Amino acid sequence: MTPELVTAAEARLDGVVRRTPLLSSPFLDEIAGRRVLVKPECLQHTGSFKFRGAWSALSALEPETRGRGVIAYSSGNHAQGVALAARRHGVPAVIVMPKDAPRLKIENTRALGAEVVLYDRANFDSREEIGGRLAAERGLTLVKPYDDPQVIAGQASAGLEIAAQAAEEGIEAADVLVCCGGGGFSAGIAVALEMRAPGLRVRTVEPEDYDDTARSLASGRRERNAAEAGGLCDAILTPSPGELTFPVLRRLAGPGLVVTDEEAMRAMALAATRLKLVAEPGGAVALAAALFHADEIEGDAVIATISGGNADPGILARVLERFG
Repeated sequence: MTPELVTAAEARLDGVVRRTPLLSSPFLDEIAGRRVLVKPECLQHTGSFKFRGAWSALSALEPETRGRGVIAYSSGNHAQGVALAARRHGVPAVIVMPKDAPRLKIENTRALGAEVVLYDRANFDSREEIGGRLAAERGLTLVKPYDDPQVIAGQASAGLEIAAQAAEEGIEAADVLVCCGGGGFSAGIAVALEMRAPGLRVRTVEPEDYDDTARSLASGRRERNAAEAGGLCDAILTPSPGELTFPVLRRLAGPGLVVTDEEAMRAMALAATRLKLVAEPGGAVALAAALFHADEIEGDAVIATISGGNADPGILARVLERFG
């Protein structure tokens, strides 16, 4: 990852992605005991930050290569980002998705024009093998969900926005909490902050039992999760940090944070009632850490991402009934 790669992606994304705001609420400040600013990527195209990386990757391809089509594997948010980016470029997209992904995400991906191929991750079907085979058979270009330089550079655009918005708010030093799966969002933001706001530090946030990045940052080597499915926070369940993303995070990120599923659900409810935002469980873990792990965070202010808002309606209803 280089500053040149990030600034080139920034130029290609200009006028295409939404510049999401930084939001605040005195109610959240009171819970956290400090100023809380929220970066709501649930308001991004397709409801998550993933559109940034997808557009960056597709727009960087040679037209002839892009025209043959793209393939991606995803539990849902990267799927929708790639599907929309492909649709806007007028090229085919094939998306390999776990069959236990939220139905809304599968339906939305199909509605955006992509062909969806389902696999069973509970039985350890390999999405990488399926994607590789289809790519070879059809001449498609694989767009990885996080271990792709152009994808990471696209996600960095959110970090460039955070740097500018924090400066507007008079914040020069703060932890920036980022919902973390494979680490593309976290690594991209970390590189962007190093470029334009070195006083801001990325902290990855994961759900308990799927805290491979936190454990990897503590040990200095890439750790793996015992399971890859079954958790509430489906959008950020990955086997281990990425080969490309982890070296960036090891160099630039602070210690990882880990929250419980109940804390994630409480954060979902607070996002809805106090910020009027829909957050999916995996997209709410950073806000949960900001609100309920204050003793693990430094500074008078904290910035937290909401990485996605593609919540299953049934889960959202249960969360609001219980915590709203």
